[in-house]
Amino acid sequence: MKIRFILVLGILIIGILVTSQSCVSDPSVVIYDYELTPSVFMPGDSGTLKLTITNAETTNTVSKTTVSGPSTTVSTDTVGAIFTKIWLVSASDKNDKLIKSTIDYKDAGELAPAASFEVTFDITAENGIIEDLYFPNVKINLESYTDVSFPIPIKVSNTSVDIIPKSVPSKISLSGETELTLNIVNNRENSVEGVSVIAEEIEGIDYISNNVFIGTLDSDSSEEASFSVVSQNIGNYNLSFKVEYKNGDNFHNTELSIPIEITQNYDVAPVIYSFPKTITKGETGDIRLEVYNAKTESISGVLVIPSSDISVSPSKYFIGSMDPDDVFSASFDIDTTELDIGKNYTVDFKVSFKQGNSYYETESVGSTFSVLKISEKQGTNPLIYLLIFVVFIILIYILIRFFKKRRISK
Repeated sequence: MKIRFILVLGILIIGILVTSQSCVSDPSVVIYDYELTPSVFMPGDSGTLKLTITNAETTNTVSKTTVSGPSTTVSTDTVGAIFTKIWLVSASDKNDKLIKSTIDYKDAGELAPAASFEVTFDITAENGIIEDLYFPNVKINLESYTDVSFPIPIKVSNTSVDIIPKSVPSKISLSGETELTLNIVNNRENSVEGVSVIAEEIEGIDYISNNVFIGTLDSDSSEEASFSVVSQNIGNYNLSFKVEYKNGDNFHNTELSIPIEITQNYDVAPVIYSFPKTITKGETGDIRLEVYNAKTESISGVLVIPSSDISVSPSKYFIGSMDPDDVFSASFDIDTTELDIGKNYTVDFKVSFKQGNSYYETESVGSTFSVLKISEKQGTNPLIYLLIFVVFIILIYILIRFFKKRRISK
């Protein structure tokens, strides 16, 4: 009896000793992924850092074993990782300019095994920070478990989006439009958005459109922006262009100034190469012109228009379209039947053409002619009259000699 009591007592004591034994497995909390916007900062930029935090344990349990008499009971409870604080430790350059965030998360809750959640930090790269690669640390404090420290690489670069002249003449004429072409180049390691190129307004210079929208520009890529310029006055000007773009949600711009001269030379114009100085009354005079297009782009609707008080045929000479460096000839006739002898007459010519959606006219060029009597026809050499007179005298002499011989022979 005494031995049996001792055995039962021993079993009870052992049961009491192991009644509340437990075994805990720490959760493996990791930063599974992160996303920076913008992916590369510029000094003064603000952006965001979005973290995906994961409890990598597929199971995380606490086991509890209870012994009561001859029976043993084991129970398990699932336990998550409890977050007490999440924050970002700033990184600085040698001048103490920071990559920083002013946000932290306290008592962020519990994360079950195999579960994830996201947190977002507002990030600022202070003005004047040196371009470099920085590693601010994400810190995670966990209740009863090992804390987490994870460096995030954040790059700061001064590289910008540049404007490079591609096709910009040093001189622009007063006639029509002149097209200027610029290259917009993204030298950055990340894409930029909302790219637009703006031509600044200048007195004496007009643009058909002063804003070219490009949109998104990928890293190390370029796009062209073209502007049609119409000049009003001759002189020297500085054309100013600005490219605006967004790095993340941060606005930036780059400016370019181009010196240019406005001249009175016309790159579309008529040139008279045959115009009579005199025309004999009743005859027709022939006028010939050449029209050239010295522009770098095509023009259309090209029309040569004579202007005079007298009748010129045709009243208009239609050429149509002209490519760059094209030359076309046009001819006109003047009828002098109704014109006054001895009077001077002037005929002017101008060219109208279309470029883009606008119409233009050149300055007029012209020349003057006079009307002569038939006997005053230009180009008759006085020596011809002398030669005719000499021939006439010779003929008279020959006739006289001929008749004298006939009389003698009779």
